[in-house]
Amino acid sequence: MQDAKSIVLIGFMGTGKSSVGKALAKRLDLTFLDMDAVIEEREGIPISEIFTSLGEAHFRALERALTQELAESHGLVIATGGGIVLNPDNARDFSRKGLVVCLQALPETILARVAHETHRPLLANGDKLTTIRKLLAKRQALYDALPHEIDTDGLTVDQVAARVIALYRHAQA
Repeated sequence: MQDAKSIVLIGFMGTGKSSVGKALAKRLDLTFLDMDAVIEEREGIPISEIFTSLGEAHFRALERALTQELAESHGLVIATGGGIVLNPDNARDFSRKGLVVCLQALPETILARVAHETHRPLLANGDKLTTIRKLLAKRQALYDALPHEIDTDGLTVDQVAARVIALYRHAQA
């Protein structure tokens, strides 16, 4: 399926982008890419260290360059970082040749999914739920502007994947 459109999963951290992306890639025989993992591999350091040592602006520049590269690809399932929407050009570039789907979840669901993870630089300090709510409030209009949204609350990875596949098949028709 090399000529197939790519599927790009956008959404806040903990909404299921990586888990759903892996399931989609397997079910559709496409290649899965996690943008954060690609950046870490290329830079040779974790995202948290990029944020700490080089700053968020540097990370966003790396993310933008990778977006421009991947937006020209076909047959991928791409899990983006949660802040990809901070630059509207990112979603616009991905939308030109791919299906962009925003995964959403309630702040409490997100917290339950990420509470024990240590690689989330934006949750490193303070009350995590308060931070999640603040960040979501800042980004919600950007997520809402995306054409396709799936609320992942109360759904399994397979259920979310099935909904994305339905959108994908409709877009391929």
